[in-house]
Amino acid sequence: MLAFARVVKLLANVTKMAAYPFHYFFPSKRFTIPERAAPWWKSSRPAKVPRIIWQTNFTDKATLPVYLNYLFNRLMAPSFEYRFMITEARAAFIRENFSPAIYDAFSRLQVGAAQADFWRVLVLQKHGGVYMDIDGHAVWPLARIVKPEMDELFVTTRRGDISNYFIASKPDNPHLQKVIEAIYTNIESDEKKGIFNLTGPTVFNEVLPRDEIPTASYRYTCNQGNFTNEYFQYIDKPQGKWTKEQYKVDVVRKRDSIE
Repeated sequence: MLAFARVVKLLANVTKMAAYPFHYFFPSKRFTIPERAAPWWKSSRPAKVPRIIWQTNFTDKATLPVYLNYLFNRLMAPSFEYRFMITEARAAFIRENFSPAIYDAFSRLQVGAAQADFWRVLVLQKHGGVYMDIDGHAVWPLARIVKPEMDELFVTTRRGDISNYFIASKPDNPHLQKVIEAIYTNIESDEKKGIFNLTGPTVFNEVLPRDEIPTASYRYTCNQGNFTNEYFQYIDKPQGKWTKEQYKVDVVRKRDSIE
């Protein structure tokens, strides 16, 4: 698996470098990521985690590297349905499927990355499946990473911390419910926090019982940033990456400004 991952990393970085001259000569060329795509074939074997890949971004118009990343995940998960939501679709999903209180809290988030953090646990809690960041890709066939008997799987970083750029879960997961409640509490507290601590990985590390949940290293699960990078991901977003945007606007909109 590690040898395969290294080969993929090498090839992915080659395509990423080739994308610079491609977008130099075709600066306006974009590829559309579909809102929904059926599995290439359906597995007859039942699985506790539904065979669905979930991803999100501020737009469905992708540069070549982001689109190649999407295609690679399709290749690594041929028995998985693919579902994708842009900013407006995330809000509509939460409004239609969760309480007014949850939707109100979500609506107060002013940075896309924080919205995506909250949305990913909500969509998995509702439907189940596998969430991956738009720049993340499986390092091995996904059906072999998320085995049929698994209820959930969380990825760990190089330092051993839980991250949220890859999450596999059954619907109605009590562990995800703890994360949802903690994120909601953070938003409602009006305490100034960065996204990492407000809605991101810090929440997972604070509330999830490490001795009860299955985890796997990113080396054997999901890598980031091989096919694409910040330049290609945010080329059409003037605000830039969330790490910069969170210092330009309040992550959580003040209540007195929306009443």
